[in-house]
Amino acid sequence: MSSNSYQEAAQALAAAQSRYVAINPFSKKQHERAIESLPGGNTRTLLHTSPFPLCMKHGKATFVWDEDGHKYTDFVGELSAGLYGHSHPVIRTAVLATFDEIGLSLGSTTTYEARYASLLCQRFKLERVRMANTGTEANLHALAAARHYTGKRKVVVFNGAYHGACFSFGGGEAAPNTADKGDFVVVQRYGDEEAAAEARGVIEETAKEGDLAAVLVEGMQGAGGCLPGSTEFLSAVQEAARKAGAVFILDEVMTSRLAPNGLGQELGLSPDLVTLGKYLGGGFGFGAFGGRKEIMDSVYDPRVKGSLAHSGTFNNNTMTMCAGYAGLNQVFTEEVCVQFRKVGDDFREKLNGVAKGTRLRFTGKGSLIGLHFREDGTLESQERVDLRDLFWFEMLEDGFWITRRGFIAMMLDTPKEELDRFVDAVSRFLERHDGIMKL
Repeated sequence: MSSNSYQEAAQALAAAQSRYVAINPFSKKQHERAIESLPGGNTRTLLHTSPFPLCMKHGKATFVWDEDGHKYTDFVGELSAGLYGHSHPVIRTAVLATFDEIGLSLGSTTTYEARYASLLCQRFKLERVRMANTGTEANLHALAAARHYTGKRKVVVFNGAYHGACFSFGGGEAAPNTADKGDFVVVQRYGDEEAAAEARGVIEETAKEGDLAAVLVEGMQGAGGCLPGSTEFLSAVQEAARKAGAVFILDEVMTSRLAPNGLGQELGLSPDLVTLGKYLGGGFGFGAFGGRKEIMDSVYDPRVKGSLAHSGTFNNNTMTMCAGYAGLNQVFTEEVCVQFRKVGDDFREKLNGVAKGTRLRFTGKGSLIGLHFREDGTLESQERVDLRDLFWFEMLEDGFWITRRGFIAMMLDTPKEELDRFVDAVSRFLERHDGIMKL
């Protein structure tokens, strides 16, 4: 790309940012108020954007409105947790019934947690499961289980992986806020045949040191850009973990929505432990971890001497147990999951069709999509953050709410005309910036 093209991109981005500031005065004022009490004006780092984040006022169905009155089709989808949209009638009925007929946080075991646990085990082929409040917690407790079960500490993970707020491994190493940072060994590649060979070597070498507890992997990296791992890669990782005597943990916090029984089942994997979260809370905070009863019972059954404590005030709160159950049992059935997967795959195919021959590429599976702006159009080439930012600003102008990093999590019942309108908006964006987008 010529220096003139970089200059053209910089000018387009500056103009888009100026328009953003001009049409969002209330979001700007709200940000200025928020920074007086919140570091950076927010309590979720991901949601920070420069020069200031949009402040949403309310949502209904698959749309959101900001404080300045602009309406957007919601493709953020609460980072895959918002599968049911903002006002699904089944979820609403469950929430109101729980409030009116059951009550909040009963401070005891309930039939509702057992009912939901049974459904989760049946749906995702688990022998035992325990609840938590987030996907981060689910991975935290799964790792604790692996370490207690094996009596070892080290965990092999993969470059680009995200397993929660304190388990992030972008840039080839553990992030500074990673819990037990020194216990993680990061494989530098993910997803393909070369990555499988590297993973086998790393797992074998770590096992030889005598302290390998677990191998933790996503079936598709979510925060890493919706990059699917091949069946051959994931099977090789599972086999290497088993051979090394390590607990094989599959992180399905995002990917459980991609196949009727979770992505791992579709790929023929048989993990020792699986972690879940996001949409399974029915719009409320939720996490779960489960798998082989031999591990789960020996580590977390309080009747077993030497077992670990697993507490949490809201682990079994009635609102989540009932809303989550209603969503999975009545709305996101196995049949609906299959249909929604096809909607997402068709949508991504159309997007790649209009992006052909440009620096833009869409990856993912089903309803989870990553968009990538790369120097030569391949994932191996340099990332063009400037083009991605320009895209984000201009999609907002067209009425589409997506994450600035380029992640799309589709919601059930998003009107087909809105999907088609987004494809058209992408096409017009690429035509408008033909000089900087065309390969």
